[in-house]
Amino acid sequence: MGRVTVQRRILRLRETGDSRRMDVLAAEEPLEIRLNGAPLTVTMRTPGDDFDLAAGFLVSEGAVGAAGDIESIRYCAGATEDVRNTYNVLDVRLSPWVTPIATSLERNFYTTSSCGVCGKASLDAVRTVARWEVASDPVKMDPSVISELPDRLRAAQRVFDRTGGLHAAGLFTPGGNPLCVREDVGRHNAVDKLVGWALREGMLPLSSMALMVSGRASFELVQKAVMAGIPVLAAVSAPSSLAVELAAESGLTLLGFVRGNSMNVYTGEARLDAR
Repeated sequence: MGRVTVQRRILRLRETGDSRRMDVLAAEEPLEIRLNGAPLTVTMRTPGDDFDLAAGFLVSEGAVGAAGDIESIRYCAGATEDVRNTYNVLDVRLSPWVTPIATSLERNFYTTSSCGVCGKASLDAVRTVARWEVASDPVKMDPSVISELPDRLRAAQRVFDRTGGLHAAGLFTPGGNPLCVREDVGRHNAVDKLVGWALREGMLPLSSMALMVSGRASFELVQKAVMAGIPVLAAVSAPSSLAVELAAESGLTLLGFVRGNSMNVYTGEARLDAR
């Protein structure tokens, strides 16, 4: 398995004097995901929870919706010319009844750690048809509970404490209890790891749940929430205009700048209780 962190000697400049020391960095390595043996996508990620990452990616692409849709996930032995297993190549085998994703040249599946939708053929390509209807989800959440989610998410970021360089995504109950937290150099990867965990646990759709993310709310994160059946998405930072547009179209509650006792409600304010 790849390392979650690496160490590197650095020069540290301070007013009190310069020094050389070892610094801990968040690891970033490529992961190639193959589907039934054929290359599908390459993403830059922090090693760890790779099976969840692959499963969550397939949920967001509309390929799978239940644990049984995936027959197996395994690292590819002999991934290099010298027949070493680098743990950077995964092969996902779908169950016989699942229609595989078309891996045509119309879709460029190369993904960077900073922007998961870069390289998509068009905006229409990421407006995937959702399996579940989040607009009808009756969940209510108290704003005072939502305001506590960033601190609860931060408290679960064990690798961030050592590196300061990872995004996080957390799945919470309406009462604010954390069910799962995942970290990664890519915000979209952190969400995929979370959704993939839920898929493999047989929990989809994630009705009446809230997704809290440590950064901004991009179009892609809203899409991933909708595809997993999550009705509430809260972010520490700002959403994009397309994220708000998709949230409004899908009936998802989208909150940004969740800091302290304040937040901005962009869509779905009817789900906020005690207002």
